[in-house]
Amino acid sequence: MDKGTRAYETIQLGHGSGGLMTRDLLDDIVFKTFSNSYLDQKHDGSIVDFNGKIAISTDSFVVSPIFFKGGNIGELAVNGTVNDVAMCGAVPKFLSLAFIVEEGLKMDEFITIVNSIKKAADESGVQIITGDTKVVERGKGDKIFINTTGFGEVNPKANISTKHIKVEDKILLNGYVAQHGMAIMSQREGLEFESSIESDTTNLNFLVNDLINEFGDKIHLFRDPTRGGVASVLSEIAQDINQGVLIYEDKIPLEKQVAAACEILGLDPLYVANEGVFLVVVDALISKEVLNFMKKDQKGKNAALIGEVTHEHPNKVVMQSSIGGRRIVTPLIGEQLPRIC
Repeated sequence: MDKGTRAYETIQLGHGSGGLMTRDLLDDIVFKTFSNSYLDQKHDGSIVDFNGKIAISTDSFVVSPIFFKGGNIGELAVNGTVNDVAMCGAVPKFLSLAFIVEEGLKMDEFITIVNSIKKAADESGVQIITGDTKVVERGKGDKIFINTTGFGEVNPKANISTKHIKVEDKILLNGYVAQHGMAIMSQREGLEFESSIESDTTNLNFLVNDLINEFGDKIHLFRDPTRGGVASVLSEIAQDINQGVLIYEDKIPLEKQVAAACEILGLDPLYVANEGVFLVVVDALISKEVLNFMKKDQKGKNAALIGEVTHEHPNKVVMQSSIGGRRIVTPLIGEQLPRIC
C-alpha cells in the first residue's frame, strides 16, 4: 500500500469518486490482493472460456455484525456464493466481487475483509476476475455490503433437479445445524450470552463434487439451508415435488451448546440460518453408502440421514418426535433473524 492510501485511517467519499483516490484504493489493496491474469487486465469485465454448461449464482451480503465468531462478511460472501454454485452440481471457478462501503469504515477493517476474501477464494479454488467498489455517505449504509456472483462448470455426471426426486428417496445433512445463526445472535446487542459458538461458514464445493463423481445421477438434489434454515428448504422441496417429507427429530445433528442457546432465545434450530451445511436427496438404494462417504470427509464427519420422501401428507413436512408423536413443520413466515448473511 503506497503512502497516499496509508494516510487515510477510514474510507472517504473520495475513495468512491472514480478518481485518483479510487485508483489508489483499488491498486494498493484490491488489485494487489487478488492479482491474477484476468483481473490484472483491469477491464470493465472479464472474458473466460468454459467447456459445456455453466452455473451462475449471485448473492448480496449485509450481515451484522460484519465480524463474528468464526468469520466475517468477506469470507462469508465467498463461501456463500461458492456453495450456491456447487448446489447446482457445478465446480466453481470464478467470482465477481462488488463492495458498497460506508464512508468512515476503518481502513484496517476493509483490508482485513479483503484479505479474508482472498484466503477464502484460494481455499475454494476460485479466482476474483471482475468487480466494483462504491462508497456511500456516512449513515447511508452499514459499514460494508458485498455482492458476489459465481460462475462454474457443471459436472457432466450431475443431474440435479427436483423432478428426479421420488418417494422413498432419503434426505441427508452433512453436519450440525444452526451454528451460523446462533454465532451471529450471540453477538447482537442485547442478546449476548456466554458462548463459544462459532459460525460454520466454509466452502462445500469439494465434498459436493466428490459426491457427484462417486454417485452421479443417483444424487437427485443439493440445497444449502441458509436463510430460513432446514425447515424452510424442506418445505420448498415438498411443495415443488407435490409429495410429503418425513424427518426424524432425534436424527437432526445439533450441537448441545447451540441447542441450549436456541432454547434460551426461544428459537427453533430448524429455522436458524446455516452457512456450512447442505441437504442432499439421494436414491434410497445408495443412502448408506452416501452417508459413509460423507462421514469420511472433514466437512461431513457429523453427517446424518434425517428423513425421507413419502406419498403421505403431500406438500408438507412432518417431523416425528423422539417420543413417537408427529407435528407439521411449517415454512418460516416473516424474518426470524434479520441481517444474518
